Amino acid sequence: MTTALVLIDVQRGFDDLEFWGPRNNPDAEANIAALVKAWPGPVVAVRHDSVKPGSPLAPGTPGNAFKPELDDLVPDLLFGKTVNSAFHGETDLHAWLTDRGITDITVVGISTNHCVETTARVGGNLGYRVVVPIDATYTFDLEDLTADQLTAATATNLRGGGFAEITSTKEVLAGL
Repeated sequence: MTTALVLIDVQRGFDDLEFWGPRNNPDAEANIAALVKAWPGPVVAVRHDSVKPGSPLAPGTPGNAFKPELDDLVPDLLFGKTVNSAFHGETDLHAWLTDRGITDITVVGISTNHCVETTARVGGNLGYRVVVPIDATYTFDLEDLTADQLTAATATNLRGGGFAEITSTKEVLAGL
């Protein structure tokens, strides 16, 4: 299969709503789990190893672990990153994908307007066909915008900028 499923920061630390604030899309984890369960090709799991003091995503903390929906996951590639893009982590994701002849990526995870969007943009710039089932992502309210507004802006940015196709979990699953 020439498409990899890229799981972005599906970590327990994002459950700390006192730290992050209100989130959207309560069905995101179920949609991510459905994609993982059905995925016929390579799965890449990326973990955010925060260097920010007090972050619930810091290495060595319970929040750095993946969410329970991924407890049975044995990814083809697992690595950490300290920035938004999975293409700038401790593993050269572009080289790994290229070595395996992977030309398409489906990107899901947290948070929609940060790490998911940045990974999708870089992937698009590198020439991958990028698909984002937007209902398999979520984010948090930020400044004057709600999480739903930020998700809509991300979908518009990725689609309108030619970086990614925006779709749904149901549509991706139907195409497998």
